[in-house]
Amino acid sequence: MSKTSNLPSFGSRISLAFGAFFKTLGDAEFAARVRDDSVGPAAAPAAAPAPAPVAAPVPAAAPLREATPDAALQLLSLFQREARLIDFTQENLSAYSDADIGAAARVVHEGCSKVLREHFTIDAVRSEAEGSRVTLPEGFDASAVRLTGNVVGKAPFTGTLSHRGWRASSVRLPKLAETHDAKILAPAEVEL
Repeated sequence: MSKTSNLPSFGSRISLAFGAFFKTLGDAEFAARVRDDSVGPAAAPAAAPAPAPVAAPVPAAAPLREATPDAALQLLSLFQREARLIDFTQENLSAYSDADIGAAARVVHEGCSKVLREHFTIDAVRSEAEGSRVTLPEGFDASAVRLTGNVVGKAPFTGTLSHRGWRASSVRLPKLAETHDAKILAPAEVEL
């Protein structure tokens, strides 16, 4: 079997992306592994062993705090209500054409965008255009900027901005009643 036939389809990648997004929100240990790049794309094997680079200093890991799942469950519920996200990710897409999946993805995209606009203010971490050359001074915020590529030596670092990053500058989730069961993401519907 060829290697390209083992690659996930576009629809599968959408499902994987959303699954990773919500797992990151709800599981602090998983989020730490993503942040520390212990999961994610595997590096391509090197053609020849390179000399050992001098590693950039890694900031000491901060103690992890326990995240409560209620906010993640509430957000997931909002994505279901506005974008039918859970319905989309739980559907077996193998029987549908790429055009059908694309049409459904458009609805999911519009609904997810609506939820993000209504409940979050999202700003770019960096103001420069992607592709710009940037210099990171000594003491730059390593939680806001991830260095990739051949990272050697110490700051200042100069490189090309490949992604501006995102920061939530405000969150406006609705308040929950004390008796609200956040685990019910969408109630079952019974038509009479």
